Amino acid sequence: MLVVVLGAYTRLVDAGLGCPDWPGCYGFLTVPQSEVDIATANERFPEMPLEADKAWPEMVHRYAATLLGVVILAILFTAIVNKSPLTYPIVLTVLVIAQGIFGAWTVTLKLWPQVVTAHLLGGFATVALLGLYLIKQKVVPPIDLPFSAFRAALLVLCVLILQITLGGWTSSNYAALACPDFPLCHGQLIPDMAWFRGFNIFQDIGPNYLGGELSNDARIAIQFSHRLVALVLTAITIWLIIRLKGNVRWLLGAVLATQFALGVSNVWFDLPLAVATLHNLGALVYLLVIVYILYGTRTRSSVG
Repeated sequence: MLVVVLGAYTRLVDAGLGCPDWPGCYGFLTVPQSEVDIATANERFPEMPLEADKAWPEMVHRYAATLLGVVILAILFTAIVNKSPLTYPIVLTVLVIAQGIFGAWTVTLKLWPQVVTAHLLGGFATVALLGLYLIKQKVVPPIDLPFSAFRAALLVLCVLILQITLGGWTSSNYAALACPDFPLCHGQLIPDMAWFRGFNIFQDIGPNYLGGELSNDARIAIQFSHRLVALVLTAITIWLIIRLKGNVRWLLGAVLATQFALGVSNVWFDLPLAVATLHNLGALVYLLVIVYILYGTRTRSSVG
């Protein structure tokens, strides 16, 4: 979770290219600090002079991602030694290796939105699988929920994944403030939008996508879609809450209310860094709670 949040923070402070190379930073293992090293770094990348306040968030994110890789390899090693089932450890290992590749591409392809969004989804998938693995290991106590909630939870999961994808696409194309007001967009219920350009996944590889390359109409289409799916997700999550019981009902309700409030606050208060970062964390918690609920309903159905 820390790696994903650090990645969101790095993106929000426009530090995704704080180090224009990978895995080092201007050819160094850490951010250059001495005058000689800074001069060397600027000679290596004259088109992107070193900005330490952007290089550090990027490198801290990489250090945390490396630590995560070590931890997941330790999980795999422990499972092998204890002769435990290897499915989850192997999938996690493959996923974290893929994440490393996508992390490298994020830099070398200069924040190409397709790669940035895929990298975000990989981070969320890693968290979800780790959460599910903890539940299966009985580290997190299982819950007993009615099977009638299963279909609703599955639908919420599908729409939530779509919404997370749209959130990543919104962020990677710098469309978070394309609509500066809420609930309207530029004072209109349905504003003028460029749907095709907003969701054109065949953007050229090569330009520096820091700050985005799309027109405002295209960004409005992305932001409007993110809002529309948020309303659908809210409605079906309420439908699921009605079918739940006990503390998990209140937990999911609190997550939904908090995430909705954070999303609206991003618009009303001009994307504050703390709020935008918490919005990413809220999406992670949302996903984990739905995975927890789905596992509980699945367990109930298999027992029944």
